[in-house]
Amino acid sequence: MCRNIKTLHNFKPPATDEEIRASALQFVRKLSGFTRPSKANELAFSRAVHRVTRAAHELLDSLVTNAPPRDREVEASKARARAVGRFRPSDATRAT
Repeated sequence: MCRNIKTLHNFKPPATDEEIRASALQFVRKLSGFTRPSKANELAFSRAVHRVTRAAHELLDSLVTNAPPRDREVEASKARARAVGRFRPSDATRAT
């Protein structure tokens, strides 16, 4: 899964239209291999982003859970902590 695609289900406040579209755009970019499509592929690319956005809205609207909604700030701080651990230089790469 692409690291730039974030979980959007079960947050308070709910995911915005912009967040859902951004996630759809990242998904289509990953599938197509294009960051920006050529003029020849622009229509197909835009159509795919639109359809994935609609499908994501449908999915998010139909999912149910008994878990309490997650707090965006708490989840963001957890992600930052994971990133620090992931990108910290290891002992082997440090100069002595």
